[in-house]
Amino acid sequence: MVEDIITKQKIEKYLKITAKAIKKVKIIVPKGTHLERTAEDMLDMAQRYHKDSIHFKSKGDFINAFAAVNYAHGWLDAGARIGVFDVDHDSKLFTVD
Repeated sequence: MVEDIITKQKIEKYLKITAKAIKKVKIIVPKGTHLERTAEDMLDMAQRYHKDSIHFKSKGDFINAFAAVNYAHGWLDAGARIGVFDVDHDSKLFTVD
């Protein structure tokens, strides 16, 4: 069953990876532009999904915790791929290069 595959330890591992990625992100688009608002929104969504994942994990809902942390990291990867985030070419934390 899925519940046997998505463990608390797995969630904690991905939460740490995503927290590290959130800290590494730097918005690199011109200030006051539409792209700045887009980048800020993408980072905000990543932070919110990361927080949601922590909440779901605390409730023992590991399926939604796993889904939320993956959404969080997806927002970060998308921002890195389209070039609104500088992630220092870190292809271990992000799908870049």
